Amino acid sequence: MNGSSFAATRRDVLRYATSAGALIVAAPLSACSRRASDAESLDHGPQASVGAFVIIRPDETVLIAFPNPEMGQGVDTSLPMLVAEELGADFDKVETTQMPLELKFGDDGAITWKYASQGSGGSYSIVGQWEGLRIAGATARQLLVAAAAEELAVDAAELTVSQGVIRHEASGRERTFGAVAGAAAALEPPEEAPQLKSRDDFSLIGTPQKMKNARAIVTGKAIYGIDAELPGMLHAVIARCPYFDGVADSVNDSAARQVPGVYDIVKIERPPLDGPYGVQAEGYAVVAGSIWAAMKGREALNIDWNHGPYADETSAGFQAHCEELLSGQGQVVRDDGDIDAAFAAAASTHQGYYWQPYVSHAPLEPQNCIADVRDDGIDIIGPMQFPSSANRLVAETLNRDRLSIKVQVTRLGGGFGRRLSSDYVLEAALTSAAVRKPVKLLWTREDDMRHDFYRPAGMHHLRAAFDADGVLTAWTHRLASASKYYRRPNLPETDYWQAELYTDDFPAHLVDNLRVEYFSARSGAPRGSWRAPAHTANAFVVQSFLDEIAVARGEDPLALRLRLLGEPQELAYEQHGGPVFNPGRLAGVLRLAAEKGDYGAVMPAGRGRGIAAHFTFGGYVAQVVDVEVDADGQLNVSRVVAAVDVGTVVNPNGIAAQLESGVNDGLSTALRLAINIEGGRVVDGNFDTYQLMRIADAPREIETHIIDNGDEPAGMGEMGLPPLAPALANAIFQATGKRIRNLPIGDQLRA
Repeated sequence: MNGSSFAATRRDVLRYATSAGALIVAAPLSACSRRASDAESLDHGPQASVGAFVIIRPDETVLIAFPNPEMGQGVDTSLPMLVAEELGADFDKVETTQMPLELKFGDDGAITWKYASQGSGGSYSIVGQWEGLRIAGATARQLLVAAAAEELAVDAAELTVSQGVIRHEASGRERTFGAVAGAAAALEPPEEAPQLKSRDDFSLIGTPQKMKNARAIVTGKAIYGIDAELPGMLHAVIARCPYFDGVADSVNDSAARQVPGVYDIVKIERPPLDGPYGVQAEGYAVVAGSIWAAMKGREALNIDWNHGPYADETSAGFQAHCEELLSGQGQVVRDDGDIDAAFAAAASTHQGYYWQPYVSHAPLEPQNCIADVRDDGIDIIGPMQFPSSANRLVAETLNRDRLSIKVQVTRLGGGFGRRLSSDYVLEAALTSAAVRKPVKLLWTREDDMRHDFYRPAGMHHLRAAFDADGVLTAWTHRLASASKYYRRPNLPETDYWQAELYTDDFPAHLVDNLRVEYFSARSGAPRGSWRAPAHTANAFVVQSFLDEIAVARGEDPLALRLRLLGEPQELAYEQHGGPVFNPGRLAGVLRLAAEKGDYGAVMPAGRGRGIAAHFTFGGYVAQVVDVEVDADGQLNVSRVVAAVDVGTVVNPNGIAAQLESGVNDGLSTALRLAINIEGGRVVDGNFDTYQLMRIADAPREIETHIIDNGDEPAGMGEMGLPPLAPALANAIFQATGKRIRNLPIGDQLRA
């Protein structure tokens, strides 16, 4: 950021002195200047309303607010590290807290961020806040140094800052942050952008740090949405139509209203079938004085549900539908070279079909939300990945001013993309508006599993051609699926493919003839983003296919990958994660994982070692998976070795934690997870049939090896998951000779 762009926003850089003499600082998010504005005064305490990034108090405590929702990805630690690095704070003494949603009217009259973007999705938190939060820390440091220089009567350039202390080395004098916080708050902000540290000067970024709120979590003090309360609130559960896009033919609520404690029953209208979801389904909210009374009231409802327009849909029928679509011609969304000529001239060709089912997010904390809808405003409290989306949805539906809707995000008990949707927030708001009291809405496990926005299911068909010299000359990737974009407003069906296929993924730009083709399938199942969205599907398909090709050609699977990736270069990548993809970085993590995982060693009978790698949202991850399969087909995953390149590393502990999370999530999904549909409804309702991985199934050992190359940072929340399933399948093939082309694995090894 240059001086002029900073100066244009200088008046908006926040300095606020409370009665206690604290310094509060926020700064522009980036050179694009998402600006700061006025903040409310803050009380010293864990429930303080935080409207800025940095609060430094006279008692030496430093409170840093993280703007992005925390759902286990570690932003409650990594984002404050960016501030603390530039500030020069003692991170052991730093407290962190979740910033509530902060919006304002921009100069153009449109709603915009007040301080910083506030969403968690797409592994974008570190990327999006990398510059802005460091500017906030550097701004606070500059003000503190200026105040100390005035008090010590020295030039500010003679002062150094470390661990919350400002020192004048020549005289041996020093001042703490707290001692000069009040004076710093009275100073004018800098005219030009503060100088940010160079990578060589980092003392905190890149060092392993414990998660700030770990103790609160393990001692039960952390507040999740399910723990939150408001005085005088009622409780609600909803009986939703179990059939896709169905409605009630008749409702008899007389018995439900007689249940002790039931306060009211509120109808929630089905969303229009030709537009985006608000709520997901028609339902009847039973509102009561306790959650138990609400659930008993729901049991007493007598509803005759119409089976809706998808009454004949089944899982088997949908798979057959996708297979039938692939027998025809679809929408070609990328077409390089001359595919037909390349295949006609090929010395060898290969093809494979792969299937992946609908899967549920299944967060351990089911959906919930508190809404208090009043004439003078609305309060929303709950676990949301994008609180601004919840704010907008409630405002549009209830015809309210967005700035009158206050949103407080709690800690999320899992998100994985499910809480990008705000249907449960709108349900709570509609119910509160109807009864004119604060309402806490709670979903049961069955509600959550049967009314999810599922990861799209689909069938892939891949073909590859090689010439006599072993050069890859052509590649086609054809996919029939039900896109998650199908209910987006004003989006034609010809754009549905954009959520399911990334046309710059491997081997784009590395093969002369490339065709990507999409077939839009019909399904009533609600669809949405699921951890690493389409990458989870496409990595399994492409990396499994590469192993099949290598075996058929008599090549080593690792050697084939490295040969096809070629030399390091920057290739255009237009989808999220770009603007470039460097095959050299993907080759680098492959080599490191192979070395650390002893890939290529001779394996005993019944054991296998597979490898896979993928580029996801700016990050590169390779994994080597070791498996054992006994004579009865019992599978055991003994070890996973991973190499990670996400550019500059902020918190190595966070990288390792997210990698381990991705490995376990990917393994759990590959082993047994599939949502089953019969008669136009989801039949799975709990973990008895939707069997998440048990601890006995988890790898005994997971190793993480990090390449910190100094490039711009990428996130890590989703990167560890895509390579797991193909590396697992490739290891199973080596151990058993059986190819896994359909997920989940289930009992295929025992067949």
